[in-house]
Amino acid sequence: MTSAERIRAVHRELGIPPDYATARGLALQIEATLLVAAGHTPDGRALQLTPETWATWQQLRTTAAGEGVSLLLFSGFRGVARQTEIIRRKLSAGQRIEDILRVNAAPGYSEHHTGRAVDIGTPDTPPLEESFAGTAAFRWLEAHASHFGFQLSYPRNNAQGIAFEPWHWCCAASCVSPPAAHRPRH
Repeated sequence: MTSAERIRAVHRELGIPPDYATARGLALQIEATLLVAAGHTPDGRALQLTPETWATWQQLRTTAAGEGVSLLLFSGFRGVARQTEIIRRKLSAGQRIEDILRVNAAPGYSEHHTGRAVDIGTPDTPPLEESFAGTAAFRWLEAHASHFGFQLSYPRNNAQGIAFEPWHWCCAASCVSPPAAHRPRH
């Protein structure tokens, strides 16, 4: 069974519509095979990124710190199996698949699979919440992240139908998805 066939089987199991990717304008994301340790989350989970993304993240974080902005890494590589677990857990908790897919990409379509996507936060802001958009750190990222090759993947009202994620950035120079401004619109 090919990777694409496995993903289709998982989608059927989870109740993800067969036209999910085309309707959302999302590309299949290939799981990274070369990853390096990228530290730990504040709660102790090990993080991994591609070597290039890890090096670029360190440069971005160091530059931000030099300008008084403290950035934390909350998430990096997440494989298809982990993405599937997240969705299964939410389904078991009674959430509808339509609602889940507004905040989580379906297995096979998450930029986290590539090892090039990061979820960023600050020490004084709750992680993975829209309130991050109101921080000096987010404003700094808006002004400077592109100089390091990072782009905001899911801005407000994005064509992919994913909720605004001010914390989710992808190393654009090596990211599989096209930059947000060049993604297909519906």
